[in-house]
Amino acid sequence: MKKLFRISVVVLAFTGLLAGCGGDAGKKEESGVKAGIAKADWGQVDGAPVYLYTLTNKEGVQVKISNYGGTVTSWIAPDKNGNKSSIVVGFDSLSGYLAKPPYFGAIIGRYGNRIANGQFKIGSDAYKLATNDGKNHLHGGNKGFDKVVWTGTVISDSIPTLILTYLSKDGEEGYPGNLKVIVKYTLTDDDELKIEYTADTDKPTPVNLTNHSYFNLSGDVANTIENHGLQIDAANYTPVDSTLITTGEIKPVAGTPFDFTVKQKIGGRINDVPGGYDHNYVLNKKGDSTQLQLAAILSDSLSGRSLEVYTTEPGLQFYSGNFLDGTFTAANGSKINKHTALCLETQHFPDSPNKIEFPTTILKPGEKYHTFTTYKLVLGKQ
Repeated sequence: MKKLFRISVVVLAFTGLLAGCGGDAGKKEESGVKAGIAKADWGQVDGAPVYLYTLTNKEGVQVKISNYGGTVTSWIAPDKNGNKSSIVVGFDSLSGYLAKPPYFGAIIGRYGNRIANGQFKIGSDAYKLATNDGKNHLHGGNKGFDKVVWTGTVISDSIPTLILTYLSKDGEEGYPGNLKVIVKYTLTDDDELKIEYTADTDKPTPVNLTNHSYFNLSGDVANTIENHGLQIDAANYTPVDSTLITTGEIKPVAGTPFDFTVKQKIGGRINDVPGGYDHNYVLNKKGDSTQLQLAAILSDSLSGRSLEVYTTEPGLQFYSGNFLDGTFTAANGSKINKHTALCLETQHFPDSPNKIEFPTTILKPGEKYHTFTTYKLVLGKQ
């Protein structure tokens, strides 16, 4: 089994595109735009104060993040015509998130994705988790990291950076060990949202952290994502059973509707995938697999926007918003229906605690969980 990544330097790989820590807000003036971080009261959860942090770069691009769930609530940027809108699905108030939407923009943990039958073993010790997705465990359980209040700290620096910390106590949601988690969000002047995850534990425990933002590059979920183009640097994927649990197999995408090795329109073959896309891709790794590498490119001709995804993780979950059903309404008033937003979740493989053939997700005392993901917004590349 592969060891958990231990990373100290962020470097680029793949197709020649470069991917690259809070206190009071840092501010700077360039081109008439005030860059930095603003902090606003956003309510309370379980007696703990909730804030909304607005990260602004020198180009005026803004990413809003709440310490409730570490949630990215919006990412506002211009399209090819200069019109600004959010490329992620979210709400303007805390109440929208307290209604328990399907993980919009949140940090997911302790374990992103599914664990079969809500159980696993570490050595001879057996652990039982909540089965909150049919008979399986999903995204950390009934009260995962998406539903807790994190401690937020802003760095006084020219590059807006928000650090969120959380202590997941031994036994929380059935997981062993006290897990100390740090998630760092940085918005660069190159329109990159960088996410750095760090964790350590005092008992062996599974850890698989990710961000669950739903993207629609058109800026309006009135438009389907079926017309988005997608390319994923993965020659293989992990098939699933009828409950969306990985079978343990790793299969080639060639000759299947899962092949995005060259850009494909998402809607072109989505009907050939029962239920739609909700699958983990085994990313191709070149050279040092612990370095940031380009994993996927999402593009939209309507807005002229593209999104490049870089990660140190071995997998990428592509979810085409199959369970969105119009229950929720986006901040702009549009109903969030099926296939109107998608997720590109960087991760280790689903159900790895029960699949010894997959890279291990067990973090042990004395080890450091440390991974990086960068989402880079680009105009004019479709």
